[in-house]
Amino acid sequence: VQPDAHVPERHHLYKCIRKAAKHKQIRRGVKEVQKFINKGEKGITVLAGDTLPIDVYCHIPIMCEDRNLPYAYVPSKSDLGAAAGSKRPTCVILLKPHEEYQEAYDECLGEVESLPLPL
Repeated sequence: VQPDAHVPERHHLYKCIRKAAKHKQIRRGVKEVQKFINKGEKGITVLAGDTLPIDVYCHIPIMCEDRNLPYAYVPSKSDLGAAAGSKRPTCVILLKPHEEYQEAYDECLGEVESLPLPL
């Protein structure tokens, strides 16, 4: 699944998600992420590549592209949920910027924007 975050980028994304979760700066789940993207909230969208059926969230990348929001895929929804501080797996997270972890967020933003876009 493109754009796929490779191991170093994935590690940075998970680290940033953990920091954001500590400051309550993440949106998790398809309905919540979709609602806040529609409201114009900015951030990095992280999607899990092992979500089935794909129809559950296949509209999210299109919404991100329409609004010029960066997005990336990670392999596992259980890892994504764990990084967000939840015992439940989650298939999509919107990571919001915040001054407490701005440096880590900017690093992730640069890495996600440099990933190859889907064809």
